Amino acid sequence: MVSRAAPHDPAFWRGRRVLLTGHTGFKGGWLALWLEAMGAEITGLALPAEDPSFFRQALIAEGLTHIEGDIRDQAVVEAAIALAAPEVVFHLAAQPLVRLSYDMPVETFAANVQGTVHVLDACRRAPDLKAIVCVTSDKCYDNREWIWPYREGDPMGGHDPYSASKGAAELVIAAYRRSFFSAPGAPLLASVRAGNVIGGGDWAKNRLVPDIVRALLAGGRPMIRNPRSMRPWQHVLEALGGYLLIAEALARGEAWAATGWNFGPVEEDARPVGWIADRLTHVWGAQGWDRSPDAEGPHEAHMLKLDCSQARTMLGWRPAWGLGEALDRIAAWHKGVAAGEDPRALSLIQLAAYRVAFQAALSPTHRPWPA
Repeated sequence: MVSRAAPHDPAFWRGRRVLLTGHTGFKGGWLALWLEAMGAEITGLALPAEDPSFFRQALIAEGLTHIEGDIRDQAVVEAAIALAAPEVVFHLAAQPLVRLSYDMPVETFAANVQGTVHVLDACRRAPDLKAIVCVTSDKCYDNREWIWPYREGDPMGGHDPYSASKGAAELVIAAYRRSFFSAPGAPLLASVRAGNVIGGGDWAKNRLVPDIVRALLAGGRPMIRNPRSMRPWQHVLEALGGYLLIAEALARGEAWAATGWNFGPVEEDARPVGWIADRLTHVWGAQGWDRSPDAEGPHEAHMLKLDCSQARTMLGWRPAWGLGEALDRIAAWHKGVAAGEDPRALSLIQLAAYRVAFQAALSPTHRPWPA
């Protein structure tokens, strides 16, 4: 059996060179903050941050080398990887929104598919690289709208341009893994798929929790499009904790980790949109929500669940914060910032609390499968 050091060990990450694409985004910003807290030397490549953004509010640029560039430009990607000389690459840069993909299908496929090709191809020429973690989405699966959760080996697909682009990115990742990253001594490559991540500092448009928060901050009633739609909701740190475990295993040369991975919530946290709206408005102290007249918009999945048995069995990974805790943390973050508290300090406090909870949730008797 392969022994495993303590997960998320600052000694492992301290001084380790990391390239992180998409660090100006919500998810990438939280990952950058976590890596910085563990002492990693981070180079970030991403489009300019929007305003407001978690990147700006939490002063993420202070903890890394910040490069503004587009992953659709292969020369930009090559230059960033040459500058970073990474030992670990986290690829998060993407067009991340389903509804926007209907308005920008060409840009969505270019960023999510060809951008992934650019990153992986540049990784072939990074001499010190040990591990590559590509982040796709739970929506990469051929979603049949059934009650059963999807496993890592299920077919890729996608009804809308965003989902199809993530399924196609998974095919690209698998092809590069087999063609270029399977030889002895080559970097190890994994893909990771999470549910609908939520957390403080998410300001994306046409996403449920940010839309609710914006309405509540403005003193209004949130407008909800599809209250019966079911999603696998989880705090962003839940997914990132799994991504870090995979990166650590890959960097140690543990070839069993070079595959696709699901990181989703427990069964009871796959909740309908209306439940989320009820809970968050209640925690906020607001008076409910209204049905949006925009309910008949472009197609969006109504039922989607992930089977995370592989992560539980092989990594000992467990969700540490339930959905109720996640929504409490989101309300506390946004209400604190609105009251004048420092966003970076609030984020670091929540990160520290999550790391304690994660260690408590991790299976204490776990040993990974043999390589």
